[in-house]
Amino acid sequence: MAIVKWDPWPELRAVQDQMGRLLEISKDRAGGDPFEQGLWQPSVDIYEDDHEVVIKMEVPEVAQEDIDVQIEDYTLIIQGARRLEKEDNKQNYQRIERSYGNFRRVFSLPAAVDADRTRARCDKGVLKVVLPKKVQGKPRQIEISVE
Repeated sequence: MAIVKWDPWPELRAVQDQMGRLLEISKDRAGGDPFEQGLWQPSVDIYEDDHEVVIKMEVPEVAQEDIDVQIEDYTLIIQGARRLEKEDNKQNYQRIERSYGNFRRVFSLPAAVDADRTRARCDKGVLKVVLPKKVQGKPRQIEISVE
């Protein structure tokens, strides 16, 4: 019989992240709010290369005019709302599982991001924010003269 070591920390970190999100949502939601008006947090992917940082956020059925993207200091703030559109013939929903209402995501940015050249685009329910990195000078070798 082989002894297998188990590392619980990755699983505990995942639970901690989920609990943090739930607590954040519950503190912002007033008691008695209808489920359809609850807060939700769209999922994101963040990656970077030598030239830019890219954030992709899932925002299905959110109108572009209902999304606000801004940069304050070294913080990117994306907020908006997904609205439940009720039609007369669909008043008696059997189940509402998708979240509706306001959302707000805040991300710390590295100092090397050029906020003035940031661009955002929404296509097929995915918001893509591209944050170009500032062009930094290459290191220069300084020659030491002997006197």
